Amino acid sequence: MNIVKTLARSIREYKKASILAPIMVSGEVIMEVLIPLLMAKLIDHMGGDLGPIMYYGFILFILAIFSLLFGAGAARQASKGSCGLAKNLRQDIFERVQHFSFPDIDYFSAASLVTRMTTDVTNVQNAYSMLIRAAFRAPLMIIFSVIMALTINWKMALIFLAMLPILAIVIFGIAFKVHPIFVRIFRKYDAMNDGVEENIRGMRVVKSFVREDYEKKKFYQETETVRQDFTHAEKILAWNSPVMMTCIFASITLISYFGARLIITTHATSLTTGALSSLINYGVQILAAVMILSMVFTLCWISEESAERITEVLTYEPTITSPANGVKEVKDGSIDFNHVSFKYSPHSKKEALVDIDLHIPSGATIGIIGGTGSSKTTLVQLISRLYDVTEGELKVGGVNVKDYDLEPLRDQVAMVLQKNVLFRGTISENLRWGNPNASDEEILHAAKLAQADEFVQAFPDKYETMISQGGTNVSGGQKQRLCIARALLKKPKILILDDSTSAVDTKTDALIRKAFQEEIPDTTKIIIAQRVSSVEDADQILVMDGGRIVEQGTSEELLALNGIYREVYDSQTQNMQQKEA
Repeated sequence: MNIVKTLARSIREYKKASILAPIMVSGEVIMEVLIPLLMAKLIDHMGGDLGPIMYYGFILFILAIFSLLFGAGAARQASKGSCGLAKNLRQDIFERVQHFSFPDIDYFSAASLVTRMTTDVTNVQNAYSMLIRAAFRAPLMIIFSVIMALTINWKMALIFLAMLPILAIVIFGIAFKVHPIFVRIFRKYDAMNDGVEENIRGMRVVKSFVREDYEKKKFYQETETVRQDFTHAEKILAWNSPVMMTCIFASITLISYFGARLIITTHATSLTTGALSSLINYGVQILAAVMILSMVFTLCWISEESAERITEVLTYEPTITSPANGVKEVKDGSIDFNHVSFKYSPHSKKEALVDIDLHIPSGATIGIIGGTGSSKTTLVQLISRLYDVTEGELKVGGVNVKDYDLEPLRDQVAMVLQKNVLFRGTISENLRWGNPNASDEEILHAAKLAQADEFVQAFPDKYETMISQGGTNVSGGQKQRLCIARALLKKPKILILDDSTSAVDTKTDALIRKAFQEEIPDTTKIIIAQRVSSVEDADQILVMDGGRIVEQGTSEELLALNGIYREVYDSQTQNMQQKEA
């Protein structure tokens, strides 16, 4: 019931269509149930006066027309209602995902969320279409046809009723067997989509290592396991049709045999030829309706897992939310880590960050260096509450980040992430992600600060140049500079560059940092870099290792320590001298 209630909320403006569909189905069923009754009267008048034949023939024609109109109307409304539900479900899931934090995305995985918005929603759409039409039609047809058959000859009608328990056992047995298989299939869909996404994202790596054959073999194995499960399920479902048809033909054979004997022995006083024809028609309608009901039931069993997966997303409570009456304004760009520790999962034994005690005044420039896996990115992701601290307290502008409303906090913390992302659209549209209301002059100024204006002006369409999906038609360095310009348009109190100048030359890197000092002196700047030259002018440099701050100070102070920073500095300086030589 919880699943039904959750999914029903997404019907919304399509309630009318969802109600009209079963109403029209009812009209269609009534017309179809009356037709065999009139056919019986028409058959019984064959060979007699033409008047009754014309009369019943005309009524049959009218009933057939109305049945057609009701059926077409029901199909149209069912399609409208089910497609509308699917549209709203996808929209609701997408909106829900927008409120997810990084841990929530990690919990579901991107591939699984895509599967839920596509395959799972399609399954629910098909099931809903069947429910508001076929699932409503079949029981009505069975009830009305059984009543009509009983009124004609109740003893003969018992033959149909005797078949119903057999069919019910078969339906429930098949559904019970196939449901676990489809649960397994959807999990494999997630894994398969995850592999496809990973392969497409890493296509350059695949080709550079000539691993196409390996990837094709791996994908073949994944699709083969899905095929095997589907084949197994289809083999079980295949029993449905022959069992149904056997029951239908057995019932018709028995009705024909006993009905013919009854007509002959009673000289058509207990049962007429027309009545026998009606009984056969009602029998076919009853058993065909049961067959349709079994298909609906099977489809609902298949879609149940999809419905559960969709409901899981729609009812999932994000782990990071805005508090009631959260603080709406960030006073300044000061940052205070008070003995902060963090781990990605409550079940993890190892902490990603350990006892970070750091105090950054507003407007300061902080450089962070460290080896791969030293948790540099993890540290800065806590500032805008992309993740929550596990222990300790983190303050921005003197206020605990957990006390802020998420939107104003994140609006004042601009991050240029390690993986730069541009979206399909023009350059100006991409830059306006930082500020939707930014003027052309503001866009130009931000681009100049990020050293992006020069290459943008070289494009024929300049700022109206179209960026392909993922920014594949610009270089890595150009993409980084556009992302920096986008962040600057936010006019944030805190600007975080997570290795965001790695693809630009040292001269351009120096120009960007100089522009920061001159144009945004009051903004707190945190620069994560692999190059010492990118951070050596910072007010304070942090050296991280194993999730801890192992060295802290200015470049001169750290050089005097003869520690990790000195080792990196000497190594990079020596390499530069060798290149120049």
